[in-house]
Amino acid sequence: MNKQTKTWSSDFGKEYTERNIYSPTELDTFYTNQFGVTRRNMNEEFLSEFIDKEAKILEVGCNVGNQLRLLQEMGYKNLYGIELQDYAVEKAKELTNGINIIKGSGDDLPFRDGYFDLVFTSGVLIHIPPSILEKVQTEILRCTNSYVWGFEYFSEKYQEVNYRGNEAMMWKGDFCQLYQDIASVKVIKYETYKYKENENLDQMFLLRK
Repeated sequence: MNKQTKTWSSDFGKEYTERNIYSPTELDTFYTNQFGVTRRNMNEEFLSEFIDKEAKILEVGCNVGNQLRLLQEMGYKNLYGIELQDYAVEKAKELTNGINIIKGSGDDLPFRDGYFDLVFTSGVLIHIPPSILEKVQTEILRCTNSYVWGFEYFSEKYQEVNYRGNEAMMWKGDFCQLYQDIASVKVIKYETYKYKENENLDQMFLLRK
């Protein structure tokens, strides 16, 4: 068990989970306060033209399923989530209905090649250590037959960021470009979102194999 897995599986991870439980409405309010736009509107902008409501979708690192519940409310039907932390998996199963939540790790996804139409992360690649980041991205690419979608903390230069006083727990970078560095993918849509209270940026991207 690496440091990140051990930390996220401890009370530190449980506290993170408790801080980040949102209903779809609360999630939209959170995004509006952060970026001036709802997550629902972001989703519509990136998915409506490309992803059918019947598409098979996997979120890697789903925590309690906030993003999946919003997608379900938007009409997406075949939703799956995989999460490393036991406590988050239990909470996700309590909070969701009709969404397939399983325990597992992003560097060894228990699905056959091309099983999903879309695989996505939201604020997850930033917490993957550099030593296994490419493996996680490769697994995501392996499990999708078409699209990869991401929303991550952005920096032109890949670098570590101190996270709540902890080292080796968060990194920011151009994850869209990192996907392009390891596989032949096409950027279908790309946008950066500036935080209202500071100059930091998040990036959202939709890639196609």
